[in-house]
Amino acid sequence: MKVILINGSPNKEGCTYTALKEVSDTLNKHNIDTEIFYIGKMAVSGCIACNYCREHFKCSINDKVNELAAKLPEIDGVVVGTPVHYASASGMVTSFLDRAFRVGFLNNAWANKLGAVVVSCRRGGATAAFDQINKYFTMNNMPVVSSQYWNQVHGSTPEEVKKDIEGMQTMRTLANNMAWLLKCIEAGKKAGIPFPELEPRVFTNFIR
Repeated sequence: MKVILINGSPNKEGCTYTALKEVSDTLNKHNIDTEIFYIGKMAVSGCIACNYCREHFKCSINDKVNELAAKLPEIDGVVVGTPVHYASASGMVTSFLDRAFRVGFLNNAWANKLGAVVVSCRRGGATAAFDQINKYFTMNNMPVVSSQYWNQVHGSTPEEVKKDIEGMQTMRTLANNMAWLLKCIEAGKKAGIPFPELEPRVFTNFIR
């Protein structure tokens, strides 16, 4: 079993990373492989609506989005980490996820993988960003993993985040819950319980 943790902060080992590392370390204690996937500092383009992904199942913009898409068959869960910018996820991670989830949307590449989001903020706006990212999961047949509180940490530096003892505990609880669910799914597979059968997608417009 493997979980990929997406670091959507421009800071490679900043506050968002500190929260994700706590999740990753806890998952490792359950013998679940993890990878922290750093988007980087380079500008990430938003979706240009070219529909290239409809036929090729990868993006026409060849960057880290396609690197992540290539990893989808080997992972069982994803944790998206983002700093809070103006009560929203960072622009970088938003553009990245818009394209990454579009690539996997039509072929259900994200379906049945567990999803969770971790947000890092100085003071406020965390729950709005938390809600924003969760919508990617709920539109793609992904069970959302919960914790004991909203998955958020507070602080302006990694050292301050580590002092947010409730936030760090929330990260560990999130990881424990994800590990448990992954093992339940694995046990279900061994017992012959298949994933839900997905109907072909139907698209309708409100104006006809």
